[in-house]
Amino acid sequence: MITYHKFQLPNGLRVIVHEEPENPMATLNVLYDVGARDENEAKTGFAHLFEHLMFEGSINVADYDEGVHLAGGQCNAFTSSDMTNYYITLPAHNIESAFWLESDRMLSLAFDPEALAVQKGVVVEEFKETQLNQPYGDAFAHLKAMSYQVHPYKWEVIGKEISHIENAQLDDVRSFFFRHYRPNRAILSVAGGVKTDQIKQLAEKWFGSIEPGETYNRQLPQEPPQTEFRAKTIEADVPVDAIYLAFHCCARTDADYHATELLAEILSGGSSGRLFRRLVKENTLFSSLNAYCYGHFDNDLFYIEGKLSHGITFEQAETAIWQQLDELKTELVSGIELQKVVNKVESSIVFAETSLWEKAFMLAFYELLGNIDDVNDELSKYEAVTAADLQRIAQAIFTQQNCSAVYYQSRQAQPDAA
Repeated sequence: MITYHKFQLPNGLRVIVHEEPENPMATLNVLYDVGARDENEAKTGFAHLFEHLMFEGSINVADYDEGVHLAGGQCNAFTSSDMTNYYITLPAHNIESAFWLESDRMLSLAFDPEALAVQKGVVVEEFKETQLNQPYGDAFAHLKAMSYQVHPYKWEVIGKEISHIENAQLDDVRSFFFRHYRPNRAILSVAGGVKTDQIKQLAEKWFGSIEPGETYNRQLPQEPPQTEFRAKTIEADVPVDAIYLAFHCCARTDADYHATELLAEILSGGSSGRLFRRLVKENTLFSSLNAYCYGHFDNDLFYIEGKLSHGITFEQAETAIWQQLDELKTELVSGIELQKVVNKVESSIVFAETSLWEKAFMLAFYELLGNIDDVNDELSKYEAVTAADLQRIAQAIFTQQNCSAVYYQSRQAQPDAA
């Protein structure tokens, strides 16, 4: 049970406090309601670029990291298609340092041309390393581009094209910042050895004078149902042949999300998952095989990816996967198997609640999703899933016309590769 207090500043900043009086540490988390889905298709990768720029100095603080380290803290950040998150964990008695640092970043970045040039270079190299030079690194770029025709999920968080980052101008960056990184687009959560009255005073002192941004509602194009199987074969210098499948599934806020995630656990939940047990261990068709969904805020994709064993054809591999999926559509999962995956999810939830940062983040996350009380209700939603729910969802999403596939054909594995 994560207890909390919540209030909102006049500029729209939502603040959430979780008190742990005996904890000598505290985490300040700032969750911005902006991700890659908010980008212009001609200028992608900006949300991820800001994950880097936010550490390159703000209007009154030249060196953010130095301020964090002097306060005895650690910081980090991540960007997704739906949100951008920053946090600092430090001794609770230094919590005001975190307020100072984060409020100055929200007030305004330094927008230094040299810093922009440096971070553009860093992101470009990251793009090359993760998308272009890493085996199978562009798999999801291909899958998303095939699966999504109109929704902005069709590009990766790091960007659709490397040129979008290379050509980013200071005015583009400044405009993106003042549209999205505003108090009314943010949720500030604090967890640890703090008091709510103390946090309210600090929030008003450091964030209260920051002007809110424009008020706008997202009007993203909704992806129409996929009505045909889409496939692409890529010859590449990868170690072994590989197959990637993507099926459209529900959004994170949908009532079927928890059952969909449990389907992924049944297929790929460690050594007892059906795909590993049957197709990796017993039949040795694959050297590795996994299934998962990310829980995006809009309609998501359910992924299955596997590396083929030597001598196995794509037809053999894909037929074996479909046999497992068809079984979920025709036979009810046993009560024992369902309870096993629910227990695993329960363990991950309980373990997450031992982390101060996880508690701060989860409070902000569920507030952003629309109902903060769900932070304490998640387990009951997994426990409410029935075998019939799993079968119904499997029947809905595991169809040929709802599937996109990428086949990596290894040049290295071909007999004449030498």
